[in-house]
Amino acid sequence: MLRTLDLRGRLGAGETLDYRRIVPRAPFDVAAAMAAVAPVCDAVAERGEEALRELSERFDGVVPESFRVPAEALAAAEAQLDPEVRAAFEVAIERRRTVAIAERGQEQVAVDVAPGARVIHKTIPVNRVGLYVPGGLAPLSSSVIHNVVPAQAAGVRSIAVTSPPQAEFGGLPHPNILAVCSILGITEVYAVGGAQAVAMFAYGVPGLCEPVDLVTGPGNIYVVAAKRLLKGRIGIDSEAGPTEIAILADDSAVPAHVAADLVSQAEHDPLAGSVLVTDSTKLADAVQAELAPQVDRTKHQERIRTALTGPQSGIVLVDDLAQGVAVVDAYGAEHLEIHTRDAFDVAQRVTNAGAIFIGSHAPVSLGDYCAGSTHVLPTAGAAAHSSGLTVQSFLRHVHLIDYSAAALADVRHTVETFAAAEDLPAHGAAVTVRFAADND
Repeated sequence: MLRTLDLRGRLGAGETLDYRRIVPRAPFDVAAAMAAVAPVCDAVAERGEEALRELSERFDGVVPESFRVPAEALAAAEAQLDPEVRAAFEVAIERRRTVAIAERGQEQVAVDVAPGARVIHKTIPVNRVGLYVPGGLAPLSSSVIHNVVPAQAAGVRSIAVTSPPQAEFGGLPHPNILAVCSILGITEVYAVGGAQAVAMFAYGVPGLCEPVDLVTGPGNIYVVAAKRLLKGRIGIDSEAGPTEIAILADDSAVPAHVAADLVSQAEHDPLAGSVLVTDSTKLADAVQAELAPQVDRTKHQERIRTALTGPQSGIVLVDDLAQGVAVVDAYGAEHLEIHTRDAFDVAQRVTNAGAIFIGSHAPVSLGDYCAGSTHVLPTAGAAAHSSGLTVQSFLRHVHLIDYSAAALADVRHTVETFAAAEDLPAHGAAVTVRFAADND
């Protein structure tokens, strides 16, 4: 079911390999999608709620009676939630909050660089955020938790959530999404999806929604394109594309476990990427043999087969574990599982991954729900330069500079010298004037 890419023996032959170009990758042309979302965003900016109604009808096939979800609908969704599902939500919330509080760290750190010369590093929460929760192929109530909990732990004072309206629920988002919002105390919830939701947050809609400072959360390519288009007007977390999993494994791995984890991520989306990197042909063959019967037992067989047979998925054969680490570093997976001997030590050698799952008892689905880690992660190799959504994503870092006259005098000549060297004499004069005789 998975295509095979054999990299064995090629390094020994003196061939130079750019793994970033070789590894399987989902097609995801955000630049092309921007042309489609630009008029959508412009329409929301210019015509507000009128445009939202037209776009909701066009893209979602339903126009909510109210784009802001009524308080009674949130309360009803929580009241009607299955007790077992609620218990699962509460475990996930508790564990994510425990980790998020630890992520917060110190709010202020003061460093005395010299007598009377102090620099204070202060973290300040973003004032208002808009959190996007997908509602397409799967109603990701877990994304409410993974967006809201770190924002709350960071101290964000104004939090709004949006998710696409669903025709089967009378134009409201999925009831599980509303229920989690209610459990978490989020009262500002919108039934708006797609690029128009990002535009609503970015520009604001008079009488409906105030503009936000930051938009976070995963979405389809049009959501991603809108985030890129409007970045600058708003802050964004990342440009998260289709989900992906890479598994680095040796012959100690359990084939059924590896196959199940590849299948689990393929369940998300036909564009989802499932990649196995291994130095064991025996394991590769065993995983291939496991895939078909496991897929046959799943609910979303067509979607999974499309993902597993697509160009974004495959098995990469390598000479040894060292080459395997190099390949997964080049891939920069959103989710990376390590199924090897000494898995913890191998994980320490990896530098590029959104989240790393160590050993046979830490499947990605654990992280999707209740590991306590974040599941909003960079995709498409962005893990080489970006991080997942944490408390730090909702904090701004500000330096406060507090110098006495004596401390400034100590570095007066340094500033004046720098200013002269850069041909910015007024910079130097701004210090010199403070020591002029008539300013005493």
